[in-house]
Amino acid sequence: MTEMVYGTVPIRAGEPILPRWWRTIDKLSLTCVLILFGIGLLLGLAASVPLAEKNGLPPFYYVERQMAFGAVAVAVMVVLSMLPPQAARRLGVIGFVLSFLALLLLPVFGTDFGKGAVRWFSFGFASVQPSEFLKPGFVVLTAWLMAAAMEIGGPPGRLYSFLVATVIVVMLALQPDFGQAALILFAWGVMYFVAGAPFLLLTVIGGIVAAGGLAAYSHSEHFARRIDGFLSADIDPRTQIGYAASAIQEGGFFGVGVGEGQVKWTLPDAHTDFIIAVAAEEYGLVLVLAVIVLYAVVVVRSLWRLMRERDPFIRLAGTGLACVFGVQALINMGVAVRLLPAKGMTLPFVSYGGSSVIASGIAIGLLLAMTRTRPQGTIGDILLRRGR
Repeated sequence: MTEMVYGTVPIRAGEPILPRWWRTIDKLSLTCVLILFGIGLLLGLAASVPLAEKNGLPPFYYVERQMAFGAVAVAVMVVLSMLPPQAARRLGVIGFVLSFLALLLLPVFGTDFGKGAVRWFSFGFASVQPSEFLKPGFVVLTAWLMAAAMEIGGPPGRLYSFLVATVIVVMLALQPDFGQAALILFAWGVMYFVAGAPFLLLTVIGGIVAAGGLAAYSHSEHFARRIDGFLSADIDPRTQIGYAASAIQEGGFFGVGVGEGQVKWTLPDAHTDFIIAVAAEEYGLVLVLAVIVLYAVVVVRSLWRLMRERDPFIRLAGTGLACVFGVQALINMGVAVRLLPAKGMTLPFVSYGGSSVIASGIAIGLLLAMTRTRPQGTIGDILLRRGR
């Protein structure tokens, strides 16, 4: 019935899945993501060597592991991008349930690796951070609930999604992991806005979030210490922020030269949370701007393609995935230049870490699945036909 009303675009009968995937995929976004991963490996060659030396490991131990993680991430990304939206939705919901259960088990079986926040499961040879995998699943589940609420006689999906988001935010704040909690809230808010939320309601929710932030500042020493450090006029040069700021200043426009940077020898998280400082010191502002442009292209390009989609679930899920991807990168780089308080958040596809890169591959795979060219036409096609 839908095709009878709105019409279709031609479908090539019997076309194999790979040619059809290549014809409908957003090639520019896919290329940008692969370039980001390549930049991550390039920076890892510099940033992870000191850590390997410190731990008595081969010089390129962490780079080799990142290549293995990246191979898995790219494979998962490509497979997920081939799925139709309905199959992507099912897998996203299943992934959310599994990640949520893992999050529930963290207080019992999790570890903090001496960082003061219980965020990981340690298996000896590797570790897993459930919150990284929770984000894409949460976005898909929220999009499904909100889209269902738009149907006649549909469930109160917006309310259900808000309750789910609230539970997750509380669980993450108790770890404490305020950065991931903020991303979950941001994803829900953006999707609720796109779904047609009243501005007054969003304002009230914003006030509740601000009140929660004040409560966290008053009762969490971990949170208060980071906020106080951010608001302080002086930067302690012995802190990670101090080392990162100094490295960025030293890099200038073109950097000090490949392999000539010093921050990687003093910054504990140079290969993860502060890898952009290594990029700025050795390659200068030129590479940092290139990285920013690559993230911006993926986000803007995806949102542009989603504007033409008529399926509310696809629009909401794609918008949430694209915005979380871009905002996580923005937060990571904002922390490095002291525009934001320290969050302990990785740079997608660039920072070292199996959980980070594989979860990013899942998120982008789902996003590419949502932004593929649809055979049923777009909103623009519908409006054009109605205007005739």
